[in-house]
Amino acid sequence: MSRFEHVPEIAPRLDGKSLRVGIVLARFNVEVGENLLSGCVTELLTQGVAPEHMVVVTVPGALELPLTLQAMARTGRYDALVALGAVIRGDTYHFEVVSNEMAAGITRVTLDTNVPIANGVLTTEDDDQAAARMHIKGQECAVVAIEMANLLKVLQS
Repeated sequence: MSRFEHVPEIAPRLDGKSLRVGIVLARFNVEVGENLLSGCVTELLTQGVAPEHMVVVTVPGALELPLTLQAMARTGRYDALVALGAVIRGDTYHFEVVSNEMAAGITRVTLDTNVPIANGVLTTEDDDQAAARMHIKGQECAVVAIEMANLLKVLQS
């Protein structure tokens, strides 16, 4: 379907059957992380990604995500990656440092490697905000990873 006559449009494709997806989970704020992971893996399976085409790696916290994602992206084994975790505001400036550096690092890895990364690291004011978002954000990241992997395959062919 195209919105304009004679203008080709690439439609989103959410078929995960042939895709390989790596997930990196920050263990800090473990309850939130586990719920993000549950939502993500459940949705990947729903969209057809085979369990044997997924891998889950854990790291201590959000700042360790970019390096691990970069190492995984450079292997060439993954069509898409997902970053999961939670950075919950405390009383110090550390929240801003971790949130900003983690997000910038993930973006840099994506651009440097051409491997799409769905950023599912929640940055919230408190535990209640994280709890309200954790399951749905995991699901959304699975959909983003599949859609972007399929889009890049079309664009690069």
